[in-house]
Amino acid sequence: MIPDSPHARLFDDALVCEELRPAAFIPGAPDPAVMRAALGAAEGLLRALAVVEDHRGDDNDEPSEKAHALQRVEAKLDLLMALIAGLNAVRERQDPLRLLWWSATGACLDGQHEATPGTPGLLCLQPADWLPQPMRLPVTVVAAEPYAGAWRLWLRFAPLPESLQTALERHVFRVHRRAIAELRRKP
Repeated sequence: MIPDSPHARLFDDALVCEELRPAAFIPGAPDPAVMRAALGAAEGLLRALAVVEDHRGDDNDEPSEKAHALQRVEAKLDLLMALIAGLNAVRERQDPLRLLWWSATGACLDGQHEATPGTPGLLCLQPADWLPQPMRLPVTVVAAEPYAGAWRLWLRFAPLPESLQTALERHVFRVHRRAIAELRRKP
C-alpha cells in the first residue's frame, strides 16, 4: 500500500474486508434526529446479526435433537427472510452491488457519482446477503478519483457511539473470518 494514499490513510492498521455488497453513498448532512434513529437501528441490526451468525458457527460433533429442531427453524426463517427480501426488492429502491472495501473506520466504494473531499453523507450498506435490511452510517468523503467510468470514493465513518463501533468491529471480523474460511475450502 502506498504510504500516503487514500486507502492507507483510511484503513492504515484496520482489518479490511473486500466484498460485493449492495451499497451507496448518499451525499448531504443528515438530520440529527434521523441520524440518531439510524445509528440505533444499525447497532440493533449488527447485534442481531451477531447472535444469528455466532450461533450458526457452533458445530458440535454430535448434534442433539434440539439442535436439529433449531436448525430446521433457522432454515425456515432463512427461507422466509429470502422471500421477504424478494418482495422488498420489488417495492423499494435497492442499491446496486458494488465492490466495497470496508472496516470499522470507513469504506471505499466503486461505481459512485462524483463527490468532493469533505462532503458529508450516509453510507447505505446491506451487511448480510440473507437480510434485506440496509444500515445507514454517517460518513465524510476523504478522497475521490475517477475509476472505470464512474468514481471511487473513500468514506470515513463519523464518530460512532462506542457500542456501535464495537458491534461494527465484530461484524467486520466475522466477515473477514468467513472469507478466510471460504478461501481454505477452495482446492
